[in-house]
Amino acid sequence: MTDLRHYDVITSPVITEKSTLVSEQNQVVFNVAKTATKPEIKAAVEALFGVKVKSVNTLVRKGKVKRFRGTKGRQNDVKKAVVTLVDGESVDVTTGL
Repeated sequence: MTDLRHYDVITSPVITEKSTLVSEQNQVVFNVAKTATKPEIKAAVEALFGVKVKSVNTLVRKGKVKRFRGTKGRQNDVKKAVVTLVDGESVDVTTGL
């Protein structure tokens, strides 16, 4: 049975041109919680998708300053995880959970 905390760790899959390119190297990109650690991300992906994870790399994209109707605003920081899967494993992120 999957733990409900796994759903809090992984926020959403990242579906961009760059993330579809790295999918050819057995990698999947997810937006994750700011407080999530690499072992937590690894456990969540293995439990939710039923695959073996080789490694997890994380990055924090700083929020950009944008203008809306002349008022300055700031987007939130986003933490992403690039998950490398063991050879032979795959995850279809377009179906959702």
